[in-house]
Amino acid sequence: MKIMCLNGWGGKLQEHLIPYVHDTSPDVLCLQEVVHTPTSHKDWLTYRDGEHILPQRANFFRDVSEALPDCIATFCPAAQGVLWDGDRQIPSQWRLATFTRKRFPIIGQIQRFVHKSFEPNGYGEHPRSRSAHAIRVFDFEKDRPVSIVHMHGLRDLNGKMDTPERVAQAHRLLALAQAVMEENDPLVVCGDFNVEPDSETFDILKKLGLTDLVTSRGFTDTRTSHYQKPGRFADYMLVNTSVEVVSFQVIEQPEVSDHRPLMLEI
Repeated sequence: MKIMCLNGWGGKLQEHLIPYVHDTSPDVLCLQEVVHTPTSHKDWLTYRDGEHILPQRANFFRDVSEALPDCIATFCPAAQGVLWDGDRQIPSQWRLATFTRKRFPIIGQIQRFVHKSFEPNGYGEHPRSRSAHAIRVFDFEKDRPVSIVHMHGLRDLNGKMDTPERVAQAHRLLALAQAVMEENDPLVVCGDFNVEPDSETFDILKKLGLTDLVTSRGFTDTRTSHYQKPGRFADYMLVNTSVEVVSFQVIEQPEVSDHRPLMLEI
């Protein structure tokens, strides 16, 4: 089973990301920063937050779904705000999606918030709402279930240091994993956590026997050349002792986002 975790950056590098996802064809894709604009047929819209202006692939969720036709696609919104078509406001939803190959039946799943709750009237004040998604699938080849959980951790404008909100977020993520898995399940927890490797988040997740593959295997960078700020860690993939790791990679090329894909084979 191949599991990929990626922050898709709103599809900004869609022309590279879509072929890469299609060709790599993971069995489970945990994708963050996903745009879903069901009322628009535009290819591109614009996100505006003060001086922070980004092109957004208006129907990024649809684009990835079409690239993975053999997968069940689940979109998990955290908020509905607006994107811009020139001077026109377009309602658009935002956050996570999980794509699961159909031969791995989903036998359990939970969608919850790890910070705040659904924002129906705008993206909200920083730090904004953050959702997480957990699935339990059955692997017929190995004759066992596998539990997979991902989130996009809250973004604090002051940095990636530990805060009471981030500690609470980690406890909610832990509870979500405990709720979806059963005893002896292989467990994978991943995402763009928006914390440093010394964060208390990892001490909390160790209660489930989880070890991070990024830092424990010597990787020092999960960002691409499109990210110019200091602090090169953002994305993590943790496994428990029931996971037999065949291979793990932090993909440097091609660059499909300002984050690097994490690819795990179990």
